[in-house]
Amino acid sequence: MANDSSGIEWTDATWNPTTGCSRVSDGCDNCYAMRLARRFDGMGTGYDGTTRRAEGDTDWTGVVHQHDGRLPQPLHWRKPRLVFVDSMSDLFHPSVSTSFIDKVFAVMAAATRHVFQILTKRPERMREYMEAGSELSERRWPAALKEVAGENADFGFPPENVWLGTSVEAQEVPHRIDDLRGIPAAVRFLSLEPLLGPLPNLTLSGIDWVIVGGESRTGARAMKEEWVVDIKDQCEEANVPFFFKQWGGVNKKENGRDLKGRTWDEMPNGVPAEVFA
Repeated sequence: MANDSSGIEWTDATWNPTTGCSRVSDGCDNCYAMRLARRFDGMGTGYDGTTRRAEGDTDWTGVVHQHDGRLPQPLHWRKPRLVFVDSMSDLFHPSVSTSFIDKVFAVMAAATRHVFQILTKRPERMREYMEAGSELSERRWPAALKEVAGENADFGFPPENVWLGTSVEAQEVPHRIDDLRGIPAAVRFLSLEPLLGPLPNLTLSGIDWVIVGGESRTGARAMKEEWVVDIKDQCEEANVPFFFKQWGGVNKKENGRDLKGRTWDEMPNGVPAEVFA
């Protein structure tokens, strides 16, 4: 499943070469992808067996599907765009094979007109994968692209059009930032969503972009304004672009995304001008 447009404020489109996931921390409790996958489960849309009902609520089963047929999609999109990869999964879930990750990266690195944004709650595996360095760009990705699209290409490392990020919802998971910081990437970014508590001592060295957002849906856990303002101030002090996505809550649209009387849509350097054309 791919959508060449998206309602997510910080991207233009989504591309889901994998579907399905499993919980890793408190930030997963009200996951929008989990509930959306539940609606599609059993409908032949790639989500079969990925969710279950548990104690009256929805949960992931841990089943993750790899969709080879979806891999070439971005190669056929003509208009340049920001592409959120695996909005309905986690590319670095342990059930995703390394060879499949090679194929995803090969397509991204070949589709140079687009910028790809990958978010994971498993940055330790992302770091392990990217530590292969030039072996990826010189051997594995070219072979993978040949298999996926029958094309040849020369790749640099790291790919200039691939941004790598991790999700951090609370002070209990700071190791994710440390793992991300050690990963070679054109852009490293943090998604602090759903923000479940203050993050007063962020170390933003090596981080190029920060997104903040509150949880949305019935039963959403409230995000306090002082947490958001403190993160914004830390970003300003570190000269890191700050993007405020939403307040969230039961009525996301009504609560809006203004902070201190304005919206904050800062983006990292290196976004091609044609993406916004």
